[in-house]
Amino acid sequence: MTESTEKDAPLRDDIRLLGRLLGDTLRDQEGAESFDTVERIRQLAIRFHRNDDPAARQGLESLFADLPNNRTTLVARAFSYFSHLANIAEDQHHIRRARAHALAGSRSREGSLAHTVQRATEAGIGGKALSNFFARAEVCPVLTAHPTEVQRKSILDCQWKIARLLDERDRTELTPEEREVHEEAIRRAVLTLWQTRMLRRAKLSVMDEVANALSFYDTTFLRELPRLYNALEDHLTKQVADWPGDELKPFLHPGSWIGGDRDGNPFVTAEILESAMRAQSRKSLGFLLDQLHNLGADLSPTSVLVKISDELQALAARSPDHSPHRDDEPYRRAIAGMYARLSASARQLDGLEAPRHALGEAAPYASAAEFAADLDILHHSLLANHSRLLARGRLRRLRRAVAVFGFHLAPLDLRQNSEVHARTVAELLAVARPGIDYLRLDEEARIRLLQEELATPRPLAAPGIAYSDETRDELAIFRTARSIQQRFGKAAIQNVIISKTDGVSDILELAILLKEVGLLRPSESALDVNIVPLFETIGDLEHSDIIMDRLLGLPVYSRLLGSRGALQEVMLGYSDSNKDGGFLTSGWSLYRAEIKLTEVFARHGVTLRLFHGRGGSVGRGGGPSYQAILAQPQGAVQGQIRITEQGEVIASKYANPDLGRRNLEILAAATLEATLLPHQHDNPRPEFLAAMDTLSATAFKAYRRMVYETPGFERYFWESTVISEIAALNIGSRPASRKKTTAIEDLRAIPWVFSWAQCRLMLPGWFGFGAAISAWKEERGVAGMALLAEMNREWGFFRTLLSNMDMVLAKSDIAIAERYSRLVKDPALRDAIFPRLKEEWQAAIAALLEITGQTELLADNPLLKRSIRNRFPYLDPLNHLQVELLRRHRAGAVDEAVKRGIHLTINGVAAGLRNSG
Repeated sequence: MTESTEKDAPLRDDIRLLGRLLGDTLRDQEGAESFDTVERIRQLAIRFHRNDDPAARQGLESLFADLPNNRTTLVARAFSYFSHLANIAEDQHHIRRARAHALAGSRSREGSLAHTVQRATEAGIGGKALSNFFARAEVCPVLTAHPTEVQRKSILDCQWKIARLLDERDRTELTPEEREVHEEAIRRAVLTLWQTRMLRRAKLSVMDEVANALSFYDTTFLRELPRLYNALEDHLTKQVADWPGDELKPFLHPGSWIGGDRDGNPFVTAEILESAMRAQSRKSLGFLLDQLHNLGADLSPTSVLVKISDELQALAARSPDHSPHRDDEPYRRAIAGMYARLSASARQLDGLEAPRHALGEAAPYASAAEFAADLDILHHSLLANHSRLLARGRLRRLRRAVAVFGFHLAPLDLRQNSEVHARTVAELLAVARPGIDYLRLDEEARIRLLQEELATPRPLAAPGIAYSDETRDELAIFRTARSIQQRFGKAAIQNVIISKTDGVSDILELAILLKEVGLLRPSESALDVNIVPLFETIGDLEHSDIIMDRLLGLPVYSRLLGSRGALQEVMLGYSDSNKDGGFLTSGWSLYRAEIKLTEVFARHGVTLRLFHGRGGSVGRGGGPSYQAILAQPQGAVQGQIRITEQGEVIASKYANPDLGRRNLEILAAATLEATLLPHQHDNPRPEFLAAMDTLSATAFKAYRRMVYETPGFERYFWESTVISEIAALNIGSRPASRKKTTAIEDLRAIPWVFSWAQCRLMLPGWFGFGAAISAWKEERGVAGMALLAEMNREWGFFRTLLSNMDMVLAKSDIAIAERYSRLVKDPALRDAIFPRLKEEWQAAIAALLEITGQTELLADNPLLKRSIRNRFPYLDPLNHLQVELLRRHRAGAVDEAVKRGIHLTINGVAAGLRNSG
């Protein structure tokens, strides 16, 4: 047995255990015949997957064709749960291996803060430079609503219970009797999972999405982030000789735009924005109240035995706690008073009643900072009186939680489409300045007019005018944002994002709307939020530097940026750029845009913070975060980065606290490393850049020719994938398309990628690459391919690009994709398109292997290869069943079991692939 095989033995044991328990549950609940059917399907699917066995294919088709409608849902549920359980086992194995390394005293792992700090000190970076980095750093994973989110929270809760039980089994040596009891508990949890409804009966509301996101604060963010900060401070103190000992500012924290993102979502209103912030605040205040109560139980020192500071004495004296039993317990008395004030704050801000009654009435805290100041009094009194150990316990974590989360929990971003802003401004101008038809003005005329308006404090909106619903709604959103800032502090809403930015006027239009509600004040040159342009299409990315250069050169805007610390955030859209120009061109356009933006911002003396709109799948900019951040061009990170975390990626990263902490640490470590440690691959040779220009141009033409110029391709897409059924699922609060058409241009990028993933073709993650390399090889020959191999070895961007494509191609399955192609009604259309897709797929694999020198996909990624090997026997049957169910549904089957079965297979395939869009 090899070392690797031995290390993986516990994983195999867990998968066998969970598979056996699910099989037993299936047999007990549904009967032996159902169990035998599922097992027969699994064996045939394995033969089909491994060998493309014609007999296995025929067996599967016959078996599924004969399967009654009411049995299809059972089969779909069985294989979906197999996939879920395999994921749980895999996640637990990652935790197990991390603990094994820690127990063995192994060198810190790449991607950990300990590893990065060690590299920094070895490179001669001292405590002052590290302190300066943390003082100005901003690392923010932003949770976003996902129109193809597929997991119900009830299912996630069941999975988390099973994961906890596996973890306990790992960490504890059990007696035979205890082991029997423990296995029964797992069996009970699996039975609960089997009996829990997997699908939603009603479409998600925005507030459902808010509630789903807030559940990850319970599991991970609220508890693990304070621990991560404290561990980092301790590590810096021990390992960095000249570390100044400062407490770290909250540079790493989650953000959200769930409840504030109204781009194409008519259900996000001013009322929803208010409700979302109240829900966030209730979560934060509920946690702080609970921890403060527990702190009172922890801090029992008596003034008879220990000294206290004068400030603490005064704080205790102001407390409504006058019990004679606590006369000599000043910390408890002080905390009772603080609890009364915090309870009053929760009641005033959110109508939240504290879980435990306060001992008396007290004035609410005016801000989270005021509450933090009282906690500091406790902290400094303990330090001054030889009780440092007590200060390092719950109090330290609570102080950190207040610093990171405040009373608002997380900054809530706003987002809207530039076209909506333009129409709103046009209507306001039409009333305030009759005769101006704003929408008919060219770009230069718009810029001149908007600058004039920004120079005066006069608002455009006139009282008593009946504006359109759209204009009223937009102004209401911004008024609510200002109200939220006034109540919860400016940290509660910091960023307003403009989708589809393609000109300077788009940015100035938003500035006008902010001025209308007082979030921008010309007379003070004050701006209370960051105005964030989002560049999404290939064309917009190519012109982003020109737009930002012009914008930063406008005196009126430059003065406003001064109030934001001369920092400008720019968001880059990975999803729409991919849908617009394909995988290779999208990645290259983003990289080029970052280089040009970095140069422009340096010239203007403005700090650039990039907000990466990445999805979970590679087709939407996904892939390992650590490598993605390190592969940014030189100077593009600068200690500041925000990254979207979407849908099922949120659950896979943050549902488990151990994995959640690891993922947060990876973001921070990669940002530190990309900022402070030079990388040779940050500065590619000119011939590398020229090669990418050529490859991108060829790939772009191949992609556009197929997706946008091939007659019938749109119809092929809608008929050969599950997009129609996805559009009808209860899996998000927003429509799948921006407009009521089937045009690919109008389709949201997420369901576009989701659909190709479901049919296992994964087109957005590779199409165009094979054509580009084939043309390159034909023109440049052996020397050209040698150059690409050098690029892979020496350039992080290119290596990461190929690594992500390797991952996508390994998850694709052309034989299964071919089965989906047979859903296309017109054989001529199918025969005109699928062979071209297959040829390009084969060319992409051949090109990838030749450049990397691998003999097979994932040769350099044994962990993912193992993962696929473990999960695909349960995933592939779901695809085969989905094809059969789609055939029945589109043939007119009205049985509700068919529709439910399709939805179940969508859920299961997404779980098996571990990314749905």
